[in-house]
Amino acid sequence: MEREFRQLALRRLLMMLALLLALVVSLLLDLQAGPANLSLLQIMQGLWEPQALELRHRIILLDVRLPDALIALAVGAALGLSGIETQTVLNNPLASPYTLGVSAFAGFGASIAIVLVPASLGWGHAVMLPLLALASALVCGALVLLFSQLTGGARESVILFGMALFFLGTALTSAMQYIATSEAVDQIVFWTIGDLTRAGWPEVIIVSLCFVLVLPFSLRHVWVLTLIRAGEEQARSLGLDMNRIRMWVLLRVSILCAFAVCFVGAIGFVGLIGPHIARILLGEDHRFLVPGAALCGALILSLASFLSKAILPGVIIPVGIITSLVGVPVFLALIIGQGRRI
Repeated sequence: MEREFRQLALRRLLMMLALLLALVVSLLLDLQAGPANLSLLQIMQGLWEPQALELRHRIILLDVRLPDALIALAVGAALGLSGIETQTVLNNPLASPYTLGVSAFAGFGASIAIVLVPASLGWGHAVMLPLLALASALVCGALVLLFSQLTGGARESVILFGMALFFLGTALTSAMQYIATSEAVDQIVFWTIGDLTRAGWPEVIIVSLCFVLVLPFSLRHVWVLTLIRAGEEQARSLGLDMNRIRMWVLLRVSILCAFAVCFVGAIGFVGLIGPHIARILLGEDHRFLVPGAALCGALILSLASFLSKAILPGVIIPVGIITSLVGVPVFLALIIGQGRRI
């Protein structure tokens, strides 16, 4: 029995290493995609010794492509991590970070900045948009936490309240579009689709730092999350305070999702599909599943970033369109596969 357990753990560890290797390959493909025709050798040389590249190639690689590629990894990992925690603590396979309405409220905050903050402010406008998106997303997360505390943390109530906030945020964004100019409406729509090209090095650092700070708290609760998957009643019988656990998880999810979407817009399906793929590959042991979901989320968004540049030469398709087009059939395949296993 002990030998079989060790073999299973070894297989899961090797699968995580394979995911990490796939992530590195995807990152290199993402850096290579684009009209500059940089070879893989030039990219690796430029990353190791930037001065070896021509000035224009160095600018393209280090100031344009690398921040876009790294923000895809950071946002994808944050959405994947928040997705697995949301699905586990709410015991709902259809749950995702957006189930709580955080992305919808981030869109509302962004629309306020686009419509009410004059574009003539220049740098100030560029700062206010992610700032208001972040503030609105955090307000939504705070409302979910407050509602969870008032209602005793019942998961059905949290899901319903989150969906209500989602529709409220969407309605408020539509109201802002109604009073906006045609140019502002175009900007709001473009933001809600999701796009990685607006991010630079400061955004990469902020999102990555948020993920790195939250991840240890998630890893600290891996045994608790694994136990919850075995049944909430069993977890309660062992003395776990499910309401308190759920509130801490919702706090982490709200922070991760808020920082993930405030700079790049609402990118769908990553936080929903990533955890399911990780669960198929790694099983229900959250010691592997939590970091595995983050790796799967990062890999999905990195591949989507690569496809957004490679499908139409010279054109960058908003990555949110790619994740939705690819995410729907993948999600349907997961549902069919789960039905067959049952």
